[in-house]
Amino acid sequence: MLDLPAQISDSLMLLVHGQHALAHLAVDDAQKLVHAGGDLAHYGLADVQPGDSACDRISFLEGLLPLAENPFLLRSMEMPSGRVADVHLFADGSTVWIVLLDVTMEHDEAQRVQQKAYDMTLLSQREARLIEQLEAANQELRRAHSELAASREALQRTHDRLQQELRDAERYVRSILPAPLSEPLAIDWRFVPSTELGGDSFGYHWIDDEHFALYLIDVCGHGVGAALLSVAVADTLRSEALPRTDFRRPAEVLAALNQAYQMERHGELFCTVWYGVYHRATGSLRYASAGHPPAMLVSGPPEAAGDCVPLKASGPSIGISPTARYGDEHCSLQSPARLFVFSDGTYEITRPDGSMLAFSDFAAVLAQPVRDGQSELDRLLDFAREMHGPGVLEDDFTIIEMAL
Repeated sequence: MLDLPAQISDSLMLLVHGQHALAHLAVDDAQKLVHAGGDLAHYGLADVQPGDSACDRISFLEGLLPLAENPFLLRSMEMPSGRVADVHLFADGSTVWIVLLDVTMEHDEAQRVQQKAYDMTLLSQREARLIEQLEAANQELRRAHSELAASREALQRTHDRLQQELRDAERYVRSILPAPLSEPLAIDWRFVPSTELGGDSFGYHWIDDEHFALYLIDVCGHGVGAALLSVAVADTLRSEALPRTDFRRPAEVLAALNQAYQMERHGELFCTVWYGVYHRATGSLRYASAGHPPAMLVSGPPEAAGDCVPLKASGPSIGISPTARYGDEHCSLQSPARLFVFSDGTYEITRPDGSMLAFSDFAAVLAQPVRDGQSELDRLLDFAREMHGPGVLEDDFTIIEMAL
């Protein structure tokens, strides 16, 4: 038994109660309820009364009382309210105590695993092969963990194979990113994920001879799930795979994207998206944002200090609400100018002393003159690493520059 101070024990009890809706009942040797307490309404048992037949009110107790084993645990039992609970039974003399702990979230999460496989059908054939490789590696890892006691060497071999699969996956994700452009638009980018597989992706392409689409996606979290969703969204935009959608209208694109990627169908993951369309003939930029940081427009020649203006747009993140609305914003791009689109990991930098880099400091670096032969994006990455100090950045560093 752990000898914990009362304040720690109380805190742990509050944590269990808050996360698992603790409720309890007591049954005598006649299988009658003698006491009930806790969050009974959560389980559809708010109206239980002392003297009720325990088996009538909670049908799965039939045949369990009196207890043949003490204590006894029934996992994932469906309650009258539809919630799912772990049921702990303890015999105390002639009284059996029944403690209910809500595990609905864990139960639902297990049921969602299979659904995720079907959601990935929106990916291309190459994305499908990636899923198969990653799931196979994940199955090997689970088997290796079960054999840990018997063979640590086997676990290490499996771990090494998984790391190789992740490196292969990282190379694949990089292979589908678009190449920088030099004409008719100059496009460059930097992509530094914080882990082998980050949650950022991006792309750009000509919709037709006059309209150029530019977009960046940032999925909450990192790892395989975030990477798959990010790649899926980018592939949907690149292949223009949203039916009845005019991809020259950013607000319409984000609305359709939001309908296709609701978070309850995608592992409770959501993402921010910036989507813009440049019209070459007029120099106009139409853009919209789904919870994404504003793009920055720096006007003037790169060799001189520029005027840095945020292109603000508002709209909720993709996947949170099926009724979300988005609006188009417009601006005019006059050469010379540079447009920067980036994820929040580009400027949300934690310094060694724990303080955060101010967005204004990031904007000031964007506005600085560019020396001959200097890469503006490399300068930004060096600045972020210098502000952060030793170690990898906490979030993906992703930025695209379009120069006119």
